[in-house]
Amino acid sequence: MSLKLDVSFNLDLSLCCGQVFRCKKQDDWWYCISGDKVFKIRQLSGSCLEFEGVNADFVAAFFGLRDDLLEIEQSINKDAYIAAALKQFKGLRLIRQDPWECLASFICATYKNIAAIEQTLVKMSQSFGEKQCFDGQSFWLFPSAEKLAMASVHALEECGLGYRAKYVQATAKRVYDEQVDFELFKRLSYVEAKKRLSEFSGVGLKVADCVLLFSLGKMEAFPVDVWVKRILLNNYANCLPQDLVERLQGHKSLSNGEYEKLCLFAQNYFGSYAGYAQEYMYHYERSRK
Repeated sequence: MSLKLDVSFNLDLSLCCGQVFRCKKQDDWWYCISGDKVFKIRQLSGSCLEFEGVNADFVAAFFGLRDDLLEIEQSINKDAYIAAALKQFKGLRLIRQDPWECLASFICATYKNIAAIEQTLVKMSQSFGEKQCFDGQSFWLFPSAEKLAMASVHALEECGLGYRAKYVQATAKRVYDEQVDFELFKRLSYVEAKKRLSEFSGVGLKVADCVLLFSLGKMEAFPVDVWVKRILLNNYANCLPQDLVERLQGHKSLSNGEYEKLCLFAQNYFGSYAGYAQEYMYHYERSRK
């Protein structure tokens, strides 16, 4: 199947900027796993997407093609730093991931680099997920909450989760036992959805913001990690309270209060699309290293 694009979109940028972990490029095709779907997709000459395994509605939703990227760019283009990021990565869009997979994945991702996260998720999926054959290859769907709830902590540790194993198991058990409907979170306010997500085991403020931004459509969410903290200190220190800047320059970790102050600054500065600004700046900063 194919989809002619009438909006700005760059498939490669959107899939290699650190927001998804289960998409891999082989030759000129991207192979992706999301929820109960395995599919492949490629971009032809910038104006057309070709794909197999899913329909056009799924592609439009998954890749955020209905987001008004022109309005978003105009809204967040506040200074020279973000302007440079927008120019370099034109067409980068936020992916709409499966909420359960996104939640469990970012619990696994705490204090891990992207390569290690990807390896852990592969091991988990091969150990507890359902195998599917597609395009002559074997893929494993992400494990259901029920499967991970019944897994032993030791078995999860064997997948490379380490201390995160108990958090993944506890959250999976709660999601399964309470039959959590993540679609309901989309209808909550950002503040209320973040509060409820933070009640799950292993979910701190940053993980909650990642889930809100990358799967639940809360585009004001602004995840702050070491990269984003560095960006804010190096480029926006004059906009932040001086005492906060001095504290942040003196230590690596963020207290919850410090995190929330940085998040609130970004939301006030960039507005309702602060999450888009975060992803552009995050990828821009990493690309310069």
